[in-house]
Order: sequence, then structure tokens, then C-alpha cells
Amino acid sequence: MAFFGKSTYDYLIAGLGNPGPKYEGTRHNAGFRALDAVAKEFGIEVQKRKFQGLIGQGEIAGKRCLLLKPQTFMNLSGESVEAACQYYKIPYDKVIILFDDISLEPGQLRIRRKGTHGGHNGARSIIECTGSEEFPRVKLGVGKKPHPDYDLAAWVLGKFTPEQNKAMEDAIGHCPEIVQLMVQGKIDQAMNRYNR
Repeated sequence: MAFFGKSTYDYLIAGLGNPGPKYEGTRHNAGFRALDAVAKEFGIEVQKRKFQGLIGQGEIAGKRCLLLKPQTFMNLSGESVEAACQYYKIPYDKVIILFDDISLEPGQLRIRRKGTHGGHNGARSIIECTGSEEFPRVKLGVGKKPHPDYDLAAWVLGKFTPEQNKAMEDAIGHCPEIVQLMVQGKIDQAMNRYNR
């Protein structure tokens, strides 16, 4: 399938994570898993290498969408997102980011129209690179650290228990519908339905 030219995408949808088998199934890769679910639902292959990431393009609810999985590692996600935005002239309020959130329980979803990075390094990188907090986001709960002294990196790079993973799968299963509502401009409806 031919890629659309410049200025022809209505939305950029990016799922955040770390590349490579070592990080598969970790809490920090919830965004990758969510994007994979969106891609599968709408028949989009995210395989082409560009913008320091893997990209794919297709239609969601009649909107032309570019899907992106940055391959920069989480802390540099913004470099990939900004490069795609600049090349295709996609406004930041049309950039939907899917990522993990340790302040939410596993499987809990939180949709926001915009906001700060909230301590998330991937979101921080995007804000630093774009200079904007205007991007809508879907946060996927991965659970709090078991105690305050627990190393944050070890926690987010750890894996879910089977019970937690089931909760994650349920939440991720909602992401295609959430993204569809968001690209239709129905973000309030998505928030009312899925924010708990």
C-alpha cells in the first residue's frame, strides 16, 4: 500500500515502549501493546522504518492515520514523534499518545485531552521535543511500586503477574474503540465511557 504524501495525515497515533525482545511484556511497553491492538483491529501493518521508529498507515473511522512505535527507547520517544509531526505537518493536538501509568491500577484507563508529563519519561521527552502539552493521551495503568523505596526503573521494566496481565489485556482490548472515538472528535464520549 502506498504511503500518503506530506500533509495528508489527519492523526498520528504513537504507542510508547522500549524496542527488543528483552522488554516485551514489561510494564513500560503497555503503549506498544495498545498500538499493536489498534493496528490489528484496523488492518494496519506497522513495519516500515522511518523517523527512528516503525510506522504504518491506514484509515480509522474515515480518518487517515499514521501509526508509530518509536524505536529510540522510552526516554527519547519525543525525537521520533517530533520528526513524524514535522515531516507530515501534523498538529500536536492531532497526536494521540498511548503509554503506561504507574499511578493507575493494572487495567485502569485514563484518557486526557492534554496535560503535563506526570513523571513519565516518554511523555516528558515528547513535551521537550515538541514544546507542547497539547497532545491527547491514553494512559494504561500498570500499578504502583510495591513500596516507596522500590527502584522505579526495575518496576517499570518488570513484568505483570498473570492476574495483572489479564487486566491489561482487557484494557488494551478497549484501545481500538477509544482511538476510533478520539479521531472522530468524540474524546468526551471516550472519557465518559472509559475513565474510572
